[in-house]
Amino acid sequence: MNLFSRVIDLYVDGFRHMTIGRTLWAVIIVKLIIIFGVLKLFFFPNYIGTHAEKGQEADFVAGEVMKKASQ
Repeated sequence: MNLFSRVIDLYVDGFRHMTIGRTLWAVIIVKLIIIFGVLKLFFFPNYIGTHAEKGQEADFVAGEVMKKASQ
C-alpha cells in the first residue's frame, strides 16, 4: 500500500473505533453550524446587497472605503 492509502486507513480506523470522540465531533459540528449559520443571519446582514446597485458592488465598496479614509 502506498503512503496515501495508509494515512486514509489510519483515519478511517481511528474514527471507527472512537467512543467519546464522536460526541466531541458532534459538539464541534453543532457549534460551527451555530457560528456560521445562525450568527451570520443576525450579525452580518447583506449591507452591500441592499445599498449597492446590481453590478456596481465593487464601486460601492471603493467609494465607502474612500469616504472612511478621508474622515
